[in-house]
Amino acid sequence: MHETGLSDAIVQAVLDRADGRKVTAVRVRVGGHIGGHEVDPHVIDQGFRVAAAGTPAQDADVEVVIEPLAVRCRDCGVQGAALDAPALAACPCCGGVDIEVVGGADVQLEEITFGGGV
Repeated sequence: MHETGLSDAIVQAVLDRADGRKVTAVRVRVGGHIGGHEVDPHVIDQGFRVAAAGTPAQDADVEVVIEPLAVRCRDCGVQGAALDAPALAACPCCGGVDIEVVGGADVQLEEITFGGGV
């Protein structure tokens, strides 16, 4: 998913949960390789600010935690950080390419902090 679309979706998820309350902080965990490309946390932060303008989340502090792509090798059974992007991912132990992605490919809204006022 492109960072702009991802930022828009994060803001919408935050606003859905805020129910009109002022949002002061947001922490989101993002897989390091979403949609086949490396994710830039600064672009997500900037996109969040643009998408949140004029909303109760407009001044929120945004923490983007990048989760590395994790794979499990079907050849040797080892699970760990991928050596490369998903399209070229290889086992971190044996270098095998018969792998399955087991982490770092999704988005989780971990925490929202609300402040006083609207």
